[in-house]
Amino acid sequence: MTSTTHPGAWSVGEQDTVIAALDRAVAAHPSRVLLDFGGTLYTYAEVDRLSTRMAHAFAALGVQSGQTVVSILDNNIDAVICWLAVNKLRAVSVPLNTALRGEFLRHQIADAGAALVVCEADYVARIAQVAAGLPAVKQVLHRGAAGSADGAGISGLPLAPLDLHRGDDDTPITAKPAPGELACLIYTSGTTGPSKGCMLSYNFMCNLARLQLRAGPATADDVTITPLPLFHLNALSVGIISNILVGARVAIVPRFSVSNFWPEVERSGATIASILGSMGNLLAQAEDNDAMKRCIGQIHTVRGNPFTEDTKAVWRERFGARQVGGNGYGLTEACVVTSLPAGEYAAPGSSGKRIPDFDVRIFDDNDQELPPGVAGEIVVRPNRPHIMFEGYWRRPEDTQKIMRNMWLHTGDIGKFDEDGFFYFVDRKKDYLRRRGENISSFEMETAFAAHPDLAEVAVHAVPSPKGEDDVKVTAILRPGSTLTAEQLFQWATTAVPYYALPRYIEFRTTLPKNPQGRVLKYELRDEGKTATTWDLEESNIKVAKR
Repeated sequence: MTSTTHPGAWSVGEQDTVIAALDRAVAAHPSRVLLDFGGTLYTYAEVDRLSTRMAHAFAALGVQSGQTVVSILDNNIDAVICWLAVNKLRAVSVPLNTALRGEFLRHQIADAGAALVVCEADYVARIAQVAAGLPAVKQVLHRGAAGSADGAGISGLPLAPLDLHRGDDDTPITAKPAPGELACLIYTSGTTGPSKGCMLSYNFMCNLARLQLRAGPATADDVTITPLPLFHLNALSVGIISNILVGARVAIVPRFSVSNFWPEVERSGATIASILGSMGNLLAQAEDNDAMKRCIGQIHTVRGNPFTEDTKAVWRERFGARQVGGNGYGLTEACVVTSLPAGEYAAPGSSGKRIPDFDVRIFDDNDQELPPGVAGEIVVRPNRPHIMFEGYWRRPEDTQKIMRNMWLHTGDIGKFDEDGFFYFVDRKKDYLRRRGENISSFEMETAFAAHPDLAEVAVHAVPSPKGEDDVKVTAILRPGSTLTAEQLFQWATTAVPYYALPRYIEFRTTLPKNPQGRVLKYELRDEGKTATTWDLEESNIKVAKR
């Protein structure tokens, strides 16, 4: 791949790594700015030099090719430099969610098997609480002051400031990673058990960046702004690598803020926003401010999903954006497998079409392909090398399970129409079947979320003694609400199909969630009917089919 090749294109034999891409960029435009952290700018050459120095320092601590290095870092320059330094050593970067604590944190550090952990000083105490369960960890480097614990260690683990290990050796590292080598572990949410590390190659991450450029092109003149955390694949690949490929700049903000978004857009000169759909919705609902008014038309592309049609209209008509949101489907294990190039027509409600990199099909429970229009499990396999995950870290049984019959079984439900457009329907594990009818929990939750008295809602299955499932709605009421379960049910009779009406309703003060904020429906499903659950069959309400 040369610097003149369109980064969204793919040709047989063309594979890449972030280190090779950075090398090309440094050779072509060393003084061009790559990173903007709140007005502190770092050129391509500076990023290259700082990461080389840190790589030598990590090597002096014993980090070798193939070893894992855990980072628990906020959105700052060190998160990027640490990631690149690890990759320059052909070691494996393991960026962890900064919200992890307790057993969630211990499990992922221990599972990764890392000897070196790099973290913010504020997170040292969290590691101290679980240090007894981290036998592989030999060194913890903290960013910022961590008090008097330096040198004494955490439960016997050596602790030292990162500032002492930034390095000063500018000697280029000649041993380069190959595209198919393991670049990082990204831990999945683990809604049905402990989190699993997805093994991702260098080429996987570069291919994801190229696919983003296919869906929404960028040039060297663009500036991308993102508040997405640097422990997420989106920020690393879509946010940084895609811009390295075109020689552009990335403005990374510490965290998302509605009030500070437009001032940062104005300050940075951003022309592309890489955000979550929920962030886009909040910005669309916010009142105008002076910075927003001055930035009308400055952001031409907004990356992120999902955006409602109303939100898209606000971004186009009020903010002046030309391309808003994306049409695509993917998952950590399989990258993006359906999408559309920028500007191409997408059927309403669809998530694009199959991209050439992947074979995507719809199977029944016996792995038989289903015809267009019929929903079933989405299965995937690659048409190119190293564009899908390499398996689950240290979990060959789980890898074999998800790769049944040589197809990656996503656990999601979808369908294709006669024209090849893809439609996501639901998560298979959240898919409900009642009285011979398939019920989408996603659609049900969307419906119930419209009720003004509900703050949060989860719709899930409860095994029915009659076979298949009964439907349960578990929800959190807004403060001050006096809504009863019976009133909610009566409201639902006009909001959802009769066959989807819940048998059970329960109000709670909290919902069980994983560190990423996803509701743990398997816990709710296992609890079933509790002492505080309202049961339709024990009420006097009669439901008529309609």
